[in-house]
Formats: sequence, structure tokens, C-alpha cells
Amino acid sequence: MSEISPSRRRFLMAIPLAGAGIAGVAFWKMLSGMSAGSFDPHDIHAPAAGRVIPDFDLPAQAPGEGFSSTDLRQQTKPVLINFFASWCIPCIAEMDALLSLKKEVEIWGIAYKDKPENAEGFITRAGNPYTRIASDREGRVAIDWGVSGVPESFLIAPGGHIIWHGAGGFDNGNTLNALKAVLAKVPA
Repeated sequence: MSEISPSRRRFLMAIPLAGAGIAGVAFWKMLSGMSAGSFDPHDIHAPAAGRVIPDFDLPAQAPGEGFSSTDLRQQTKPVLINFFASWCIPCIAEMDALLSLKKEVEIWGIAYKDKPENAEGFITRAGNPYTRIASDREGRVAIDWGVSGVPESFLIAPGGHIIWHGAGGFDNGNTLNALKAVLAKVPA
């Protein structure tokens, strides 16, 4: 076996140290941005507003009835689509806010990668803010929508255009306030 030269050994040892230094600087910048208010960890930089909803047809999730992209496009008022799961802690935390929000906007839920019996039990225990509920067992529809994790919500205008997209639960005041600001601008 050939021996590694001292200069090559130093170079190889410097690579992980440089990587750790770059990661440390990036983490420091993120924390500085959070304290200054210029970094929102819920902002996923996936602009959905302005896009047309993807085509889909989902089966019912008890205790509701399923729906499709055609059903959404036929609505005459805005509809909030909320992706949720029974195994999602932030989804549990946002339920009180959704129950209150349903007085202002119709909410349709999509159970994401959840067993039907678990999703039904979750809705039964937490309360049902949804007018309609569908099941996306495989998560394929969520991918088409650009969902990065649950809970995630989309406000859909009549005709099927996304006019607002929020990642994170509505127990977060920023998410709730951002949605309400958009709702205030939508004609009744």
C-alpha cells in the first residue's frame, strides 16, 4: 500500500472541518434571521398562489364525502383545502383554530397518508371543521399539490385557482393572520 503524503492527509482532514464551518455559518444566519424577523421557518418558497389546482378524484374519508378537482372548480365561494393526518401533532394543535375558522370559510379536508380508521377517530375526537373529507392514502395528490408536510392549506378561489398557500398549523398566529388578510380581500 502506498502511504498518503502529509499534505494530502491535511487536505482530507480539512474537508469535513470546512463542511462543518459552512453548516455552522448557515445555521447562525438562520437564527439571526429568525430573531430579526426576516426568516420564517414556515415559508417553504414553493409559490402555489396563482396556480390552477391539479386534477384529482379522491374517495370519501369517514365521516365525510370525497371530492374531486371538478367539485372544487364548481364552487361559487372560496374553499380552504386542509391536508392533515391523525399522526401529525401540529394537525391536532390546529383543530381548535380550524373549528373557529369554519365560520368564515368553508373547509374541505384531505387525510394525508393515513389509515381511514385513524383519520375518522381523530376527527371524531378533535371535532369536525370539514364540510367534505377525502382520503389520500398514497399521498400522490399531495405531491401534485406541492405539499411538503402536514398540516398544509390552500385557499381556492371559484374556478379552481390557488389564491393562498400556508405551510404549518393555524395555531400559529402568523399563518392564521395571513389567511384572514387574504379572505378580507376576496369578494363575498
